[in-house]
Amino acid sequence: MTKTILDGKSFKLGIFSANCSSGLAVTKIPERWSGSWEDNLRLATLADDVGIDFLLPIARWIGYGGETNFHEGVLDPTTLAAGLLAHTRRIAVFATIHTAFNHPVVAAKQLATVDQIGQGRAGVNIVAGWNKPEYEAFGVDLPSDHDDRYTLAQEWWDVIHRIWTTPGRFDYDGRFFQLRHVEGIPKPYDGPLPVLNAGSSKQGRDFAARNADFAFTVVGGPDDGAEVVRTVSAQARDRYRRSVGAFTLGHVVCRPSRAEAEDFLRYYADENADWDAVDNLMALQGLHAQSFTPEMLQTFRARFASGHGSCPLVGTPDDVADQIERFHRAGFGGMTLSFVDYVSELGYFAQEVLPRLESKGIRVPV
Repeated sequence: MTKTILDGKSFKLGIFSANCSSGLAVTKIPERWSGSWEDNLRLATLADDVGIDFLLPIARWIGYGGETNFHEGVLDPTTLAAGLLAHTRRIAVFATIHTAFNHPVVAAKQLATVDQIGQGRAGVNIVAGWNKPEYEAFGVDLPSDHDDRYTLAQEWWDVIHRIWTTPGRFDYDGRFFQLRHVEGIPKPYDGPLPVLNAGSSKQGRDFAARNADFAFTVVGGPDDGAEVVRTVSAQARDRYRRSVGAFTLGHVVCRPSRAEAEDFLRYYADENADWDAVDNLMALQGLHAQSFTPEMLQTFRARFASGHGSCPLVGTPDDVADQIERFHRAGFGGMTLSFVDYVSELGYFAQEVLPRLESKGIRVPV
């Protein structure tokens, strides 16, 4: 059985970070997203009905400070995936898992169980880790060498994949994991889960080329994104004899007129931005992550306020559809979307933007 997320039939669209308070908008406005279970269930049901392809929650344990303590409330992505898959019929749900904080034998069992609940609609987003305060919260050292984070991630994934594909027991001897008598039943519903790798560093993109179905990567826009797609695709093909797609991420402000969209963007991401939280987030990204280049970090302060550094999709339904089409033409297989109010704004997006994407031939009607 070919999983829908891997069928290549259309430009895939997912909902990103709705399990977090405020989503990706670093704002103080009172109507910012709650991130509650009730709101996530409403969103998942709507997304399932209108034809969104996947949900992608993120993993976070402590907030970013500022007046709102941005991301102070975050639902666990793996258990959330189980709940949402039990209440939906078609949509895929990924679980984001940090390899440094989750033992692979436990994660393999959890993810297989989630996939059984969803009857083959679960996926895994593998993150090697970057946020030093969260490492400290776990009492774990953040490796200073970026290569070490991905060496651990590779062993982590090797163990899980072997659990899912090996009958009976096996031993594993690695640098980070020495395991005896490992076995795993049940297996996933219909084979190993689709894999995203959320990494934009050189090491992260190599890990994706070797292991992932899609590299999930931050870009400045479609123009520089096209080169990222070519690089990841060529690396997977030439070095690992694999085919790998690429997803990126965007935040949407779509209104009937461009002026309305720009006014709302200014309201939540300028006049009412939580600038202390923005600066804390950017400082952590600059110090401990390689997802953003130093040049991107210098110029992206407004973009971090509006959408955590993701690409802005702002304007009328025609504007937003045209902007998404540019990512399709750049070679991306899909992208994630975030909104200030996911439910009400997704409803408008589904009504106005999805038909435009279908008429462009980018999306297949559900």
